Amino acid sequence: MKDDVAQPDPFQAYVDGIAPEFRPLFDRIDGLTRALHPEATAGISYGMPTYWVGNRRLNVGVWKHGVSVYGWKKHSPSTFIAQHPELVTSTGTIRLTPDAGAALSDDEIGEVIKSSLGT
Repeated sequence: MKDDVAQPDPFQAYVDGIAPEFRPLFDRIDGLTRALHPEATAGISYGMPTYWVGNRRLNVGVWKHGVSVYGWKKHSPSTFIAQHPELVTSTGTIRLTPDAGAALSDDEIGEVIKSSLGT
């Protein structure tokens, strides 16, 4: 029966398709998100991995430059923005190349996650 065939998980399918040069950065963000918010649910929204806590969300997309993070509160006071303005676009997206991501501490990435999903 066709209904008995397990459908692939869209989140995992996206993750499995990430280019090897970007996978460690994505996995780091994913691991930090799950550690800081074990209550978060994960899925796909706007064609990219998304984490939800209540009505708050964090989108994490992989593009040709690296990993982009969407959903953080760009107008709230932020040590991250003050220390890394070159990583924030005019639309509020945080664009991380593998090198830029490697230069960030877990606490810095965690600030972005907490801004998006709450503390």
